[in-house]
Amino acid sequence: MTTMRDCSPPILLLGESYHNADMYYKTGFLAPDRFVYICKDDEERILVSQMEYERAKNESRVKQVHSLEEYGYTEKLRTVKDPDVALADTLAAMLSSLKVKTVRVPKDFPLLMGDMLRARGVEVVPASKLFEEARSVKSPDEIEKIKKAQAVNEKAMARALGIIKKSKARNGTLYYGGRQLTSEFLQREIEMEFISNGYDANDTIVASGPRSADPHFAGEGAIKENEPIVIDIFPYGKKDRYFADMTRTVVKGTPSPDIRKMYDAVLEAQNLALNAIRAGITGKQVNDLVCDYFEKQGYGTIRTKSVDGFIHSTGHGVGLEIHEHPSVGEAGIEPLKPGQVVTVEPGLYRPGVGGVRIEDMVVVTEDGNVNLTKFPKKLVI
Repeated sequence: MTTMRDCSPPILLLGESYHNADMYYKTGFLAPDRFVYICKDDEERILVSQMEYERAKNESRVKQVHSLEEYGYTEKLRTVKDPDVALADTLAAMLSSLKVKTVRVPKDFPLLMGDMLRARGVEVVPASKLFEEARSVKSPDEIEKIKKAQAVNEKAMARALGIIKKSKARNGTLYYGGRQLTSEFLQREIEMEFISNGYDANDTIVASGPRSADPHFAGEGAIKENEPIVIDIFPYGKKDRYFADMTRTVVKGTPSPDIRKMYDAVLEAQNLALNAIRAGITGKQVNDLVCDYFEKQGYGTIRTKSVDGFIHSTGHGVGLEIHEHPSVGEAGIEPLKPGQVVTVEPGLYRPGVGGVRIEDMVVVTEDGNVNLTKFPKKLVI
């Protein structure tokens, strides 16, 4: 919850809440059009259009709901004939009524609005980490929402792997239902599972063959036997907005010795990280353990500035955004805290050969962690 100390100087947010995670986190109000959140001392307010006023009163966590019309928005718009200018005038009027002369804003606050508020006598102070720490430590309710997303995630993964398992090889290419099995087909199947359960996803990854060596290549074209298939899926709730994240790497057929060796190394590195994560250790320390192990196995790492091998961090926070604080990598210099949800996703990548990544999602506890990912890890299916 926001405290008096948190809101001094006052905090101002402006945006829609489908994509602005801070706005949804503070208000609990899901709206496609921009609205205003302000916190002064221990009081929170939102300022919405007249169209959203009644819904905001019923749905927002913030109890003080105001309409733009209370501060003359439409009248101002008729005069200035520019919605941004009219909104700046309206905001300035509201801030003046609250005797607010200085506001802190997040790093993604609209530059134009910041300049217009300054021109109206408001001191606008950018603050890069307004809610980062608070959002990183999940409440029991937030953890339940992430668990629900992960349950759907595992249903989608099972659907995809079931199709791969049933596929048949012809001249090295996999076929399913009489047609070539493609990345695009599997992506659609995964996303259909999400949609049917009230979830959605962006940029579902089903990358196969040598191009799976690019960690964020979404995948395209026919899938072949005996080659790695990296499936990285991260749905979010269409209503509650919380994400889950999971990756599995599989082969239909016989993996090459290189891929088998990489898989075994990645699985061992993940186990090392899972055993290390607890409150008090830093994300960087966990990442260093993974890098140490890979380097001893003869693989390059991001630490050695290698262009192949382990070329990303071990993990990241998950919540209202798919990538959020804390980092389980070089940037993770602060101790992990109980209640933080992080991924553990070491990977190895060799251009011309392919990639292997295995990803679980855990809740940090005082003496270890709880793995929210129940899906099995098996290379050959």
